[in-house]
Amino acid sequence: MERVGVKTLFIEPGSPWENGYIESFNGKLRDELLNGEIFYTLLEAKILIERWREQYNRVRPHSTLDYRPPAPEAVIVGAAAGALPPHPRLQSPPRKAPGETRS
Repeated sequence: MERVGVKTLFIEPGSPWENGYIESFNGKLRDELLNGEIFYTLLEAKILIERWREQYNRVRPHSTLDYRPPAPEAVIVGAAAGALPPHPRLQSPPRKAPGETRS
């Protein structure tokens, strides 16, 4: 990191405003799961928290992602991955032939 001139930041303990992402996650975990459950065993807690984590990471739509899930499942359509058409954003623009003009 020193080679490229990047430095690390230190977040003071007890300073939640310095890390809004984790504070937002902690609030959602508390509001959506912990406040509504009573865990009687450690196993029960692990299972329910894992279910919530899967829903949070793979199913729940997110407004900044145009209401799509954060990590959608990959689905291969066609016999092989090569059978899929390339994504439009990853395609190069069409090249002009020598002497060709486009408007």
